[in-house]
Amino acid sequence: MSEIAVTAPPLTAKDFVTDQEVRWCPGCGDYSILAQVQKVMPTLGIPKENIVIVSGIGCSSRFPYYMNTYGMHSIHGRAPAVASGLKAARPELSVWIVTGDGDGLSIGGNHTIHLLRRNFDVNVLLFNNQIYGLTKGQYSPTSEEHKVTKSSPFGSIDHPFNPLALAMGAEAGFIARTMDRDPKHLQEMLLRSQAHKGTSFLEIYQNCNIFNDGAFEVFTDKKTKADEVLFLEQGQPLVFGATKNKGIKLDGFNPVIVDIAEGASTDDLWVHDERDFYKAQILIRMFDDPKLAGHMPRPFGVFYQTDRACYEDSMRMQIEEVIAKKGKGDLDKLLRGNETWVIS
Repeated sequence: MSEIAVTAPPLTAKDFVTDQEVRWCPGCGDYSILAQVQKVMPTLGIPKENIVIVSGIGCSSRFPYYMNTYGMHSIHGRAPAVASGLKAARPELSVWIVTGDGDGLSIGGNHTIHLLRRNFDVNVLLFNNQIYGLTKGQYSPTSEEHKVTKSSPFGSIDHPFNPLALAMGAEAGFIARTMDRDPKHLQEMLLRSQAHKGTSFLEIYQNCNIFNDGAFEVFTDKKTKADEVLFLEQGQPLVFGATKNKGIKLDGFNPVIVDIAEGASTDDLWVHDERDFYKAQILIRMFDDPKLAGHMPRPFGVFYQTDRACYEDSMRMQIEEVIAKKGKGDLDKLLRGNETWVIS
């Protein structure tokens, strides 16, 4: 009697929706991010039981409740540490870290940079709304200078973090930016993040319509988006504008806007290369570099990616090499070894 192979039906976005009431403020950008993650997950070909969402504390950190996968709502800022331990023990799992600009760059800043340095094969989604939303509107590590909030009534005097510059300094192997109100681009960046072998760092501009409404409106409003946003495409010149009439070229190390409609040659434009470490740093700093003359558009897309060994793979190889040389360890012998003492 022959066996009949039973094929499970393909997963859909609904398969990743839970029975939990989504408790974000109406209009919050987190709803869009959740919807795009749920749409992307079925296309990965990964069983739900092999996907884990780990979060810290903050509005974004409610994410595990709303994803029908395994997950953990962990400790403030410590999601990278929890995810690292999980990936080390279960390297076959697809691990996603959901964090915010406060959770991931303030109390969790040290954990974030060391995760990027170690290069575990996990995906970091950093929701950046430039405010502390869950605790009701204090300025965050990414809030602009002079921002008036409940904790800075006369304006913040802190210099803000540029999250991608921080990731670059920590030698992240994949650095990208997207936004909540561009679903197509957000889905593309989620797919690119997951496809990268190593730690991917994806900054997502996310509107907090209660405590910091409109922080990124210039990049999402149809009237201004074309002139304010530069979408990065591998191997393509840096072109933007409503009619693709503007381009960027390099004058030494300084990016300069040129007018294609007025005769500037496209042959002279900066061609994007995701593997170029030095140009990636210019792109990441382009919008906030005080030395640059004139207003520059904000880049979105993959800034940089490179390949290097993942921590969990190197750890496994090291363990195998030591066992091959010295044999398997004896825990009981270790505990009862020479480094003990007797209390009389």
